Amino acid sequence: MTGRHKSMSKIGASSLRRTLFLVMSVYLQNSPLDEPVYQFMDRKRAEGKPYRVYMMASANKFLRIYYATVKAHLESLEHTA
Repeated sequence: MTGRHKSMSKIGASSLRRTLFLVMSVYLQNSPLDEPVYQFMDRKRAEGKPYRVYMMASANKFLRIYYATVKAHLESLEHTA
């Protein structure tokens, strides 16, 4: 893509995007100040990013942290077996 204005891609499962959006909405409602995902979301809001942009960026961050946690857990199970 070229240009300054790039829209978000809507490729993929819409139900997954909706679920992630709901998860991020819960983060906003509960405001867990010690959570890295909420800190990231709050930083993007402070930068003046649009609502959907910081919500989806936060969902991406959440998925990366979740995947790393699950991967580490599975690797620890392999080492104990």
